[in-house]
Amino acid sequence: MSTSATTTAVPLPSRDAGSDNKPQPVWSLESNRSSSPPLSEKCDKIGRQGGICCKELKNEDDRTLIDPDVIRDIIIGLSDGLTVPFALTAGLSGLGTSRIVVVGGLAEIIAGAISMGIGGFLASKAERDHFRFLRRNTYSRVMRSCVGEMEREVHEVLGPIGVDEPTSQAVTSCLRRAEDESGFDASASTDAEKSSLGMKSEFGLSAFLLKFGEGLEDIPTRRLYLSAFTIGMSYLIGGIIPLIPYFFLSQALDALKISCIITGIVLLIFGAVKSRVTGAARSVLGYIWGAVSTMAVGGFAAAAAYGLVIAVERSSIS
Repeated sequence: MSTSATTTAVPLPSRDAGSDNKPQPVWSLESNRSSSPPLSEKCDKIGRQGGICCKELKNEDDRTLIDPDVIRDIIIGLSDGLTVPFALTAGLSGLGTSRIVVVGGLAEIIAGAISMGIGGFLASKAERDHFRFLRRNTYSRVMRSCVGEMEREVHEVLGPIGVDEPTSQAVTSCLRRAEDESGFDASASTDAEKSSLGMKSEFGLSAFLLKFGEGLEDIPTRRLYLSAFTIGMSYLIGGIIPLIPYFFLSQALDALKISCIITGIVLLIFGAVKSRVTGAARSVLGYIWGAVSTMAVGGFAAAAAYGLVIAVERSSIS
């Protein structure tokens, strides 16, 4: 017994098809398929002039931003490193010799870098401990609360941004199921980055309320040490810059003049770069304001310290 089957010939891809970097075809938003295509395949590039996908459209600011936490730590370390040692060296310059300035400056820089690093570590650890405490309490509250209360809390988060109550109720139901499936292991004591202190996953209603309701996220352990290292090293690097001229000139006042020029230029550059990286500068005036304001803060601190030392030296205090 034989049966005949009609097959459709499908052309094989050409040999150079693999070297073509064109994106894969996507389904139009107006596609009449019997089943809805996956979200990753839906795009309006077919109907857009030029056939450009919206993901390929570049914004006027196509910068790749660095981790904001790292940027924050660098700014904290460099700002204090450029300002505090500069003010100290300016103040000590009123005593006359560069040796005193170098000894005092190095002592302050080393102590300041260690202190700033430890402060960054303790601050991040306190923030992590606070988050984990709230996570346990939130999970316990979610487990003992009724559906209506959870729906109200979810709608308090989603309602202000335009989500209606039926959608909020559907989101609550989906998150509640994810919460039940993921569970919470109270006996867990490991410090794995995404499953620490009992929570088996970052999905569910508890994670939603913490992240979007309270604006809190867990801090991995490596972040504690990275923050300490970044702040401490930034302070050390920034603090060495005002001290450089004092290593080569014996007269402190002569070294102070060169230190003011070098530190002023570095503060200007640092202020402009900071405005660029943080996105605060949207025009040339933004860069100018960031540079000038940063230099003004450092200059004011140095002038205040120098003036205080001169005033004390000329007073009757001996």
